[in-house]
Amino acid sequence: MKIKIISQKQNPVLKRKEITFEVEHKETRGTPSRLEVRKELASKLESDVELVYVKRMETRTGTMTAFGEATAYDSVEQARLVEPEHIITRNTPQEKPKESEG
Repeated sequence: MKIKIISQKQNPVLKRKEITFEVEHKETRGTPSRLEVRKELASKLESDVELVYVKRMETRTGTMTAFGEATAYDSVEQARLVEPEHIITRNTPQEKPKESEG
């Protein structure tokens, strides 16, 4: 999976960077998960994973390239104030349900 940042602009009012990116996923064959893309974007932006949120990502039909939008905040508190709850939920790893004993 190769991530290429197409555009990046600073939004001082919302204290975040707004990013447009492209993901080539020929090796994985399928569209990578948001969590994988989030980790890769965080490392490219030299930011903490907790500050990066993938808002949208879609693969064009017949290609192995996905295009998407993400935001990288200055702080976790700012992200919680601005991002809608469903985006935060989508970018949070799901906890596995505990199996009941006996």
